[in-house]
Amino acid sequence: MIGLMRFHTEYLTFNTREHREYINITSQVDAALRKSGIQEGMILVSAMHITAGVWVNDAEDGLLADIDEWLEKLAPFRRDYRHHRTGETNGDAHLKSLLVHHQVIVPVTKGRLDLGPWQQIYYAEFDGQRPKRVIIKVMGE
Repeated sequence: MIGLMRFHTEYLTFNTREHREYINITSQVDAALRKSGIQEGMILVSAMHITAGVWVNDAEDGLLADIDEWLEKLAPFRRDYRHHRTGETNGDAHLKSLLVHHQVIVPVTKGRLDLGPWQQIYYAEFDGQRPKRVIIKVMGE
């Protein structure tokens, strides 16, 4: 029997200490799922700012350092980005966000995040030290 589709929405706010930070938000996403009561469906986690992102990967410090170095190599801070003509100095943050993307969708099965054995959900901040939001939208039955 097919149940009625339900939705549950929560927002997280981050004000990072550092310009670039990577925050494991798996427990906050899981808490939103538990509050929703949804057993089967999916959960969307999306950064609501164009200089931040969300990804799923391993929760290992060495890997986070490797990802940070890789992102800085592909989209390094430079003073000559055309975007900086607007008065902003975060051109690299926009590019880094494109590389990791701004959202993920995680399956929900039997009331649990259906992640692989080492998978965790991360919020990636590339232009921090000011309040930024993430939306968590649980959808299912």
